[in-house]
Amino acid sequence: QGEITRLTNAIAELGAINMAALEELTANQERKQFLDAQAADLAAALETLEGAIRRIDRETRALLQSTFDTVNRHFGEMFPALFGGGEANLIMTGEEILDCGVQVMARPPGKKNTTIHLLSGGEKALTAIALVFSFFQLNPAPFCLLDEVDAPLDDANTERFCDLVKKMSGETQFLFISHNKITMEMAQQLIGVTMQERGVSRVVAVDIEEALKLREEPAAAAAA
Repeated sequence: QGEITRLTNAIAELGAINMAALEELTANQERKQFLDAQAADLAAALETLEGAIRRIDRETRALLQSTFDTVNRHFGEMFPALFGGGEANLIMTGEEILDCGVQVMARPPGKKNTTIHLLSGGEKALTAIALVFSFFQLNPAPFCLLDEVDAPLDDANTERFCDLVKKMSGETQFLFISHNKITMEMAQQLIGVTMQERGVSRVVAVDIEEALKLREEPAAAAAA
């Protein structure tokens, strides 16, 4: 009798029986399976993304290093061509290629190696031209537009600049704005813009080859 009483009390302590417990268990098990599948998909997607990020980082580092080396090589060739000697190179300022900066080191003829910040105005301009042309050589475009890049240059540097442009003009057409007579003499076609009246611009075109022919004809006639 005592055992019956104990069991009865134990059953009473359990409270009301949930008749839907089995159905809820089944539903919760299905929900768990669904969430487990979702977690597995997310883990797989995360692994795929991390792998893609690692691959992109590797490819980016390799491409950036290759581009840097190519530009550095072109820069080392362009600089002495423009300065008539000397040497220049690019230096990465950090160990991590994706985060580091780039420092321009230059040594014009007869001077010590230094950063671009310590060069004179003309030397800075010429160094910048060499660097821009070095980038341009990576994938030369059909034409190149230059806006008074020769303004800070003296006559000797302007002549070397013109020689380099002539050399590059075999593959690229150059369109440039200049007030320098030496640079203008290099052009095959001149287009002048004047303002005879305030606010009214006038365009005058000159074909250099035709102009030279006109100049040579009287000389040839006189010689004859």
